[in-house]
Amino acid sequence: MAVWPTRAASAADLAALRSLLTDSCETAIIPTSALLADAIDRDLVRVLESAGELVGCIAAEMPSPEHVRISVIAVREGMRRQGIAKQLLTEMVTDIPRKSSEPPLISVVARTEQLALTRLLLATDFKGTRVIRMGGAGNALHIHYQYKSRVEYIDPDARHLVPVSAQAQLTESLSPADHAVTGLVTLSGEPAFEIARFEQDDPATLQSGEAAAGIAFSGSILAAITFLLGFAFSSTRFPDDVRLLLIGATFSTVLSLIIYASASGELARIRSNSFGKIMKWGNVLSEYGGVFPFLISLPVTYAQASGDPWTTMTLAVVFSSAIAWYEQSEFSIAHRFQRSSFEIALIVLTAASPTVGAALIAANATSWPWTTVLIATLAARTWLYLFRRGAESDIAERRQWQIRE
Repeated sequence: MAVWPTRAASAADLAALRSLLTDSCETAIIPTSALLADAIDRDLVRVLESAGELVGCIAAEMPSPEHVRISVIAVREGMRRQGIAKQLLTEMVTDIPRKSSEPPLISVVARTEQLALTRLLLATDFKGTRVIRMGGAGNALHIHYQYKSRVEYIDPDARHLVPVSAQAQLTESLSPADHAVTGLVTLSGEPAFEIARFEQDDPATLQSGEAAAGIAFSGSILAAITFLLGFAFSSTRFPDDVRLLLIGATFSTVLSLIIYASASGELARIRSNSFGKIMKWGNVLSEYGGVFPFLISLPVTYAQASGDPWTTMTLAVVFSSAIAWYEQSEFSIAHRFQRSSFEIALIVLTAASPTVGAALIAANATSWPWTTVLIATLAARTWLYLFRRGAESDIAERRQWQIRE
């Protein structure tokens, strides 16, 4: 499917937008000039041009900071069935959440007989959640579709088909809050909606489990670091700089435990919707302040204890390779944030640290420069993720509590 160049509409496009909508849409759904001008001012209109002519557009309105309603999608005759409408809608639902701290609900209302629009919405992760009676000709049924911004799970044994013409049954099927339109199929030669039931999760239980897992993980890492630190103090040959690295790891891990406990308290009180932010602090501090210093110190400790350079370097290379693989995997904290070239350089330094540190110890060389670079690298990554990146993917944006005074 071709990718078309699109852009945000400007006030100069208003006349061309009115012409496109008049030629492509029913009169009843065309926004007024005042509404279009307001949507353009609020950056809620995108257009697509071909050969200097507007051939596609999408417009929305924002009645509240928490809700965006797509009001019209139009593609000029002769340019349809080329993916233009899908591209415009995809770009709109991707761009809108970036403009606010809390992503708003994005919705569209479509009549049951608007099958092309229904297929477009379902193909772009919209789900029909409610039947809305808006009056008009024939008292047609409208379905409220909303964009699903987070992962939800469908019960595979709780799905059924409802013909588009069966309005009473459709209304009944969408009455439960956990049922939604998830597909449009052909049944006995006629269009039919697929209705599915979504599993309902318990936000408090899920967040409580996440906080408990963080506490258990940091507690285990703290125990391991403390054991290694005891060995470091009992050995007269252990490098002082590595002792300091382990002391810092102990402090950071204890701090992450305190932060995870704070997340549990936030969850218990349900006051400020800051659970995701607190968990980000705990996750970053436990990983870059506790886990990585501990893992990188293990080959160094082995080099000091064994005195065998060959097994030491083999172990160090294995550790470096494992860290490099982990950094590129979906399991790492870094995977949850957007990456830059500076961050990639820090990742390379982190992965190389076990090999470099073990080599210095095996060669009886000064290891202070290595420790200084490692501490600076981990501190830079901690600062980057805590202060220069947004929330972790799929944490702050999910399960927001609505606080009523």
